[in-house]
Amino acid sequence: MNSLPKLIMTIGAVLIIIGFFMQFIKLGRLPGDIIIRKGNMTFYFPVVTSILLSVVLSLIFYVLGRFR
Repeated sequence: MNSLPKLIMTIGAVLIIIGFFMQFIKLGRLPGDIIIRKGNMTFYFPVVTSILLSVVLSLIFYVLGRFR
């Protein structure tokens, strides 16, 4: 089996596991996230959550890249 299919299957498995745990972890609603409520409409843009997630994933991929 080539390395690309293994990589895609590994990424899929990791995303499924992360999705499962995201149900129990309340990551959103951090200070700095934008919430606009007007009438019966709510707009939620997770700025700080996105930045935090980006930093964590960058660190994980950096560490994984160092072991190759």
